[in-house]
Amino acid sequence: MSDNLRWDALQLREDDIVISTPPKCGMTWTQRLVSLIVFDGPDLPGPLSTVSPWLDQTIRPIDEVVAVLDAQRHRRFIKTHTPLDGLVLDDRVTYICVGRDPRDAAVSMLHQTTNMDNDRVRALHEAAVPPRDRLGPPAPEPGNCYPPIEEFRHWLEGPALPPPGVGFAPPKGIGTLANVIDQFGKAWERRHLPNVALFHYADYQADLVGEMVRLAAVLGYELSHERARDLARYATLGEMRSRAVQVAPNTTDGIWYSDAQFFRRGGNGEWQEYFSYAEYRRYNHRINQLGAPDLLAWAHEGRRGCDPELTRNR
Repeated sequence: MSDNLRWDALQLREDDIVISTPPKCGMTWTQRLVSLIVFDGPDLPGPLSTVSPWLDQTIRPIDEVVAVLDAQRHRRFIKTHTPLDGLVLDDRVTYICVGRDPRDAAVSMLHQTTNMDNDRVRALHEAAVPPRDRLGPPAPEPGNCYPPIEEFRHWLEGPALPPPGVGFAPPKGIGTLANVIDQFGKAWERRHLPNVALFHYADYQADLVGEMVRLAAVLGYELSHERARDLARYATLGEMRSRAVQVAPNTTDGIWYSDAQFFRRGGNGEWQEYFSYAEYRRYNHRINQLGAPDLLAWAHEGRRGCDPELTRNR
């Protein structure tokens, strides 16, 4: 699905914006907020998946993606699920990193896999990437999907990266908790940099207008609370669902059974419907193996748990 070497083909520009999140941690929500700020309104010059492409995604030829970005005259904002240590950090570029309670992200990812046409993804990948450059194992055979409880157990126990010398071993299914915390950690340890800013799904839910004003300031725009309130209504779940063809990712690629279903309603704590007491206890033990207390407090609760701005010099 993803190859960060594709970034070598793009010439970055001054004032570019790169949005880096693990899957299902608020990427599309952040892209929508950035679009409302950059274009000062809800209208886009095209579908969001081409205006703000996932550059690393291996289902479009990289030269086509780069050509579209090179032709853009507005301020560019580009999507990636690559952690910051997998990118060349450019002082001219602003990097926006977004977090979410990892358990809710895993549930959301589980639902997304049921909405994705894997045969279509595979066909696009094979058309876009020469055989020598293809990554990952063959597509799973029909009927070999794991039940949710097995998915979550693998998610809990799986590693972030293979040990040195083992080689490339992409995560399967919904990925791993270790990968999510690793990506959060790569942003957290760089939060002191002037061009790296951290946002969180829970903070969007608590105060979308305030977070939009903060996001605008990070990007160098003056945005009043009144104007942010006008714009933020276009970034609600219902409004984005009503514009799913324009706002959902990959709508030009035909990989979703339903574009609107991408914006399913999933609230905080939805993971409790899937975790038994045993998984809950194991999660608490596992999570404390993977990150420091301040990082984990932010990962689960956003700025209410630990404000990155107040700890950026640690």
